[in-house]
Amino acid sequence: VCLFLMAANVLEEDSMEQDIESPVTIHQPKLPKQAREDLPKNINKECAKRKIQRYVRKDGKCNVHHGNVRETYRYLTDIFTTLVDLKWRFNLLIFVMVYTVTWLFFGMIWWLIAYMRGDMDHIGDSTWTPCVSNLNGFVSAFLFSIETETTIGYGYRVITDKCPEGIILLLVQSVLGSIVNAFMVGCMFVKISQPKKRAETLVFSTNAVISMRDGKLCLMFRVGDLRNSHIVEASIRAKLIKSKQTKEGEFIPLNQTDINVGYYTGDDRLFLVSPLIISHEINQQSPFWEISKAQLPKEELEIVVILEGMVEATGMTCQARSSYITSEILWGYRFTPVLTLEDGFYEVDYNSFHETYETNTPVYSAKELAEMASRAELPLTWSVSSKLDQHAELETEEEEKNLEDQNERNGDVANLENESKV
Repeated sequence: VCLFLMAANVLEEDSMEQDIESPVTIHQPKLPKQAREDLPKNINKECAKRKIQRYVRKDGKCNVHHGNVRETYRYLTDIFTTLVDLKWRFNLLIFVMVYTVTWLFFGMIWWLIAYMRGDMDHIGDSTWTPCVSNLNGFVSAFLFSIETETTIGYGYRVITDKCPEGIILLLVQSVLGSIVNAFMVGCMFVKISQPKKRAETLVFSTNAVISMRDGKLCLMFRVGDLRNSHIVEASIRAKLIKSKQTKEGEFIPLNQTDINVGYYTGDDRLFLVSPLIISHEINQQSPFWEISKAQLPKEELEIVVILEGMVEATGMTCQARSSYITSEILWGYRFTPVLTLEDGFYEVDYNSFHETYETNTPVYSAKELAEMASRAELPLTWSVSSKLDQHAELETEEEEKNLEDQNERNGDVANLENESKV
């Protein structure tokens, strides 16, 4: 491998020299497959950028597949939600199959009742009273089952009062048919009125940006609503998805950390009439506290943003999601304004919704900026403290001198008294 790398470097240098002298270029020979596979990992990282696997895709769908689920019976215990969550083609297939099987089942029972009573042997006999008049085969029994369950009532096939088992079957089919109708029609209604399509008109900016706002480093992204009908009680949340290792050595894949987007100040509650820029202040509680511009591309993280609210037309809860990986976070940029004042109204230009422009932003992390600001204030504190220390030292020296003078005076007075006594 080393020989191949040295040969490649030599060829690059020779090709550069020949490019300067003549326009003829020499193509670099391809390394053998074995040599390419045995290259060190650090070289592979430099040659090709590793693709970051998303946890949540840009359209809001979670990129997670559930495998090896053994307790599949739990899906049947909540059959209503299971049917609602199915795709449309399967839902329609089940809808048609349930009604068809129900009609065929009761049609078979009606035919068996007529066959067991001997109605088939007395077709056309005016003296015979059948269970169901004008029922002469399975097809007519199937049609009578459809008429009974759907309450169509064409009036040609009618149940008679000489058939108690038919009356009981009629009651059972009427009750079960009502239950099937309520279940399947309710399932279709919920499926149609699901607010997932409402989330398609809630848009997020393609990129997130990091820049200064009010003297503080902030992470920002933009949200907007394309419809005139508003989202009621709209709220925004953000999560940082990043693997971590605890102090005890436990590895936690895809650990979720909350990103404060105004929870304590109420800024996470949105009045989403026009596009809004959601801001996260990078402070000591922020997971981006120690991340600088040079370090950001090296981080393997993902920011998941979640917009929730109630649809004004239906009152159902709607949720829209999106995500940003490190390559979609622009350092030193701001969003282009989209709101302009026209003659008597405000106009939003969604052509500029995703556009950004570069602005003057320090490349240091928020922690480094805070340390620089504290260092700028340190000389003032040093001068004040030094002056206070000097005053304290002078006061102590003066007190010591006063004590010494008093001791000397006391000693002179004592000596005079001794001499006078002698």
